[in-house]
Amino acid sequence: MSNAMGRTSRQSVNGAVRSTPAWALVLLLGMSGLALEGCGPTKVTTNSAPDIEKYRVKTIAMLPFEALATPQTSDRRDTEILGPQGVLRSDISLGIPPTVERQNQPTATVPAVAAERVAQIVYGKLRKWNGLLVLAPGEAGRVVASWGPQATKLPQEQLVKQVAAQMKADAVLTGRVLIYQERGGSKWGGEPAVVGFELKLVGADGKALWVGNYFERQRPMIEDLAGFLNRGGVFVTADELAAYGAEHVLKEFPFGTPMEQ
Repeated sequence: MSNAMGRTSRQSVNGAVRSTPAWALVLLLGMSGLALEGCGPTKVTTNSAPDIEKYRVKTIAMLPFEALATPQTSDRRDTEILGPQGVLRSDISLGIPPTVERQNQPTATVPAVAAERVAQIVYGKLRKWNGLLVLAPGEAGRVVASWGPQATKLPQEQLVKQVAAQMKADAVLTGRVLIYQERGGSKWGGEPAVVGFELKLVGADGKALWVGNYFERQRPMIEDLAGFLNRGGVFVTADELAAYGAEHVLKEFPFGTPMEQ
């Protein structure tokens, strides 16, 4: 294929020989990559509660995000989160069938700073939405800290209810970073970045209203031409991958509307 990229392609149409410029081949391959990308692993998965329409959410408190403590492989994992009532667990899983190779893959622990980075990325995007007042993660963190050590022992449903009540919020957004592996090498080559996180919006009554998942290990150009070109033809950092993931997960956010650029 690399030879074809550097020369023109000759085709016979009704007996006439026509030349296809190299740039046209690149364009066709890019369009093909766009079409085939949907056949690969899903980068974003979201689900909403069946009765979400009865909720009116205008103010959202964001709890500080958590980082998964156990080491993870850079391949897609069998990870599930507690979804809205009525949503099948299999519909919100991030898993793929296990392979023999996975047992020998190196693992990496999520850096503690990754949770705050992802939280700030998500907050930075949601705070600009129309129809929503989003309270910064630090505000909810200070509220929970004021309750003392016993706050860490509260079940999440009770914690969310108390945070929502004290902060006068209609819902609380929680998050957990599952993997955050930085790019190895330069933007021109090396180990690609890997990012995976989950978001969950919980109503003031403690009910899960919406869940969103993102996982991506940036693939090289020969595996994902369209995706690679969308990122400028380079390997991006983990922060850049997280920003991309947040933008696409939040496209399915059920409340408010993105502010027009």
